[in-house]
Amino acid sequence: MKPDKDQAIIDLVQSEWELLQAAVDTLQLSIRKCQLIGIKESYTFEELESFDSLTSKFNRTSDIFVQKVLRSVWMLLHEPFAPYIDMMNKSEKMSIIRSADQMIEIRDLRNQIAHEYIPEAIRDLIPEVIELTSQLIENIENCRRFMKARGWI
Repeated sequence: MKPDKDQAIIDLVQSEWELLQAAVDTLQLSIRKCQLIGIKESYTFEELESFDSLTSKFNRTSDIFVQKVLRSVWMLLHEPFAPYIDMMNKSEKMSIIRSADQMIEIRDLRNQIAHEYIPEAIRDLIPEVIELTSQLIENIENCRRFMKARGWI
């Protein structure tokens, strides 16, 4: 890849990083709101909407991180396209992310949420979403340190 093409990818990853940070900020606000609601037998419509919003924000944040930021980092490293699990394992070895296993678990939950249509089932996933959100943010922070050390952000 030519240096000017690398610069175009760096510019892209910087704008994607800003998008990711905005997504993380709103995800953290939703987490706090849902933690205040807590787990209980029944919920108001507004409380269920808060849980639905949380799962959407979790999915969006993980998608932006993996499909935009990590893919751009991968291009900057001149790495060939790899299947998700291989990319996560190599990213962990390269210290781009903290844990491939966590990112695989996050992706599995993201897929489960995306294909779940029963509101009660989504509600049952909330404790796992809250737990995995902290792991997602840890992996994002690891990636931030990696990119910052290379002057990409």
